[in-house]
Amino acid sequence: MNEDIQFILDTAQEAMDNAISHLKKQFLNIRAGKASPAMLGSVMVDYYGTQTPLNQVANVNTPDGRTITVQPWEKSMLQEIERGIAYANLGFNPMNNGETIIINVPPLTEERRKDLAKQAKAEAEDAKVSIRTARKDAMNDIKKNDDISEDLKKNAEIDVQQITDNHVKKVDELFDNKEKEIMTV
Repeated sequence: MNEDIQFILDTAQEAMDNAISHLKKQFLNIRAGKASPAMLGSVMVDYYGTQTPLNQVANVNTPDGRTITVQPWEKSMLQEIERGIAYANLGFNPMNNGETIIINVPPLTEERRKDLAKQAKAEAEDAKVSIRTARKDAMNDIKKNDDISEDLKKNAEIDVQQITDNHVKKVDELFDNKEKEIMTV
């Protein structure tokens, strides 16, 4: 196969893989009823004047399905961590017992489950848009390249479409699994 075509295909594959990876990260932030340390993944804490991810200043654990505990490595960070959790606007009410921060994760209402499913659907659609954009870029690159014969161009376009179809199918599978997880009581 022509090196130019292989490069175009590899670039499209990488862009689509990145869209799937991003979708997986976004799905981690959408909580599905049970507590998970990933729920606090977006929390940033003021650590001596520098915004630092929570997991770099404290241990984050889930002793059970409804509780998240945050144990700072320095007790002086308790207030900052509480402030960071509140500022992240995740809808949690942290409680401080002097050594650790305890967060009770409330069970989801039916309405909230539906909202989270819509949010997951929107993330899946964003991933599909990214995949289609990568396909469009690859198709344009193939059409612009004058060093490639028409037959090779047609074959390359078929390959790009197959890669695209596989990635869109993967997005649909990820969304279906996430929706089941969200809607399971």
